[in-house]
Amino acid sequence: MNRYIGNRAFYRKLFTVMVPILVQNLITNFVSLLDNIMVGQVGTEPMSGVAIVNQLLFVFNLCIFGGLAGPGIFTAQFYGKGDHEGVRYTMRVKAYVAVGALALFGSLLFRFGGNLIGLFLHEGEEGLDLAATLHYGQAYLRVMLWQMLPFALCQIYASTLRAAGETVLPMKAGIIAVFVNLVFNYIFIFGKLGFPAMGVVGAAIATVLARFVECAIVVIWPYRHRERCPYIVGAFRSAYVPGRLLGKMAVLGFPLLCNEFLWSGGMTTLNQCYSLRGLEVVSAFNISSTISNLFFCAFLAMGDAISIIVGQLLGAGELEKAREDDRKLIAFSVALSVAVGLLMALVAPLLPRMYNTTEGVRALAVQLLLVGAVLMPVHAYANACYFTLRSGGKTVITFVFDSLFTWVVSIPAAFVLSRYTAVPILPMYAAVEGLTLLKCLLGFVLVRSGKWVVNLVNAPENV
Repeated sequence: MNRYIGNRAFYRKLFTVMVPILVQNLITNFVSLLDNIMVGQVGTEPMSGVAIVNQLLFVFNLCIFGGLAGPGIFTAQFYGKGDHEGVRYTMRVKAYVAVGALALFGSLLFRFGGNLIGLFLHEGEEGLDLAATLHYGQAYLRVMLWQMLPFALCQIYASTLRAAGETVLPMKAGIIAVFVNLVFNYIFIFGKLGFPAMGVVGAAIATVLARFVECAIVVIWPYRHRERCPYIVGAFRSAYVPGRLLGKMAVLGFPLLCNEFLWSGGMTTLNQCYSLRGLEVVSAFNISSTISNLFFCAFLAMGDAISIIVGQLLGAGELEKAREDDRKLIAFSVALSVAVGLLMALVAPLLPRMYNTTEGVRALAVQLLLVGAVLMPVHAYANACYFTLRSGGKTVITFVFDSLFTWVVSIPAAFVLSRYTAVPILPMYAAVEGLTLLKCLLGFVLVRSGKWVVNLVNAPENV
């Protein structure tokens, strides 16, 4: 059992890294739940329009995360080595990626947003208004485009701070931002303090304000604490990045960027397949995903912790310890998800009742939550394997493990079941999600092989 359970010092280090990330994610998702409930009070159609737009923006968000992840691998290892100039180079590459993603997604969503929203609008059994849903979605999207810039800039700095072990500041910034979002949601959605009731547009304005507040905090803090963040001095004084290092980051980072783009696009495609069963399915998925995200924070924070802890050990040359600690981290992630999954199953019948929607939508949301609770340990193990492989720079393998699996296994299954059978949405969803068991088996083999145990900054020939 000692192979899978650490000592007191091990868990102290783990909690130091994980808890701030977990707290930030919990607060963010809790306020997102409140935000979602507020929008849901306006009606099912506004809630569905917002949910569809957030699915589209989800692809952009994940591309930012994926594009910054490649340089982020080097950030953790450069910092572990004590090479601050190397950290500066990684920040510049992150800026290049962010600008490219902003230009691409901003133009696509501005030009074709209405067409993309329309892909999710299908008649169902509840008789919901598709034209109204499209109208609400377009109005929400027009405002939400403005939050893309502060989001991208914030992630450049926040990802660097986390990789350098400064996880508390991004947590504080996130907490402040979500409360800003919550307060202005209440004011703008329902028309308080003399403001008109703006509905979904008010929700979008509140989100934009919150993004700018979070960005300002995360960007300003390192410059006011240069003794703790020496790498920030001159970080953007120059745009120079050594060609050889840029090439290595591209080799590692491009598969990660493709992975996040294809994976997030895959999740959106899966939801589009599910939406063929009717607009009420979109509404139920919006409710269940918003609630389940609150509980998924546990194993998602563990994934970040694995990438930071294992990445720093690899950068410091402690290869065997990285392997040992990773095994214990994976075991803890799965055990934690079992406990959280039980809690999620207990509250599943209660939370959807807070939404102003039809009884059929609420009932379906409860059933989707129960499926998610049962499969949470499976997703936790797959997530831990993914971040283990990524910490050692095996980005091509992670691409195969994550995105290729989604597009070759999950999406074809959902496509066939949704278009060529009459299988109801619940068994369809359970069958598609259950395929993650195959992904866990693949993850076990890849992690067990040990090919991810690589020091990138001292042994570039192994990249």
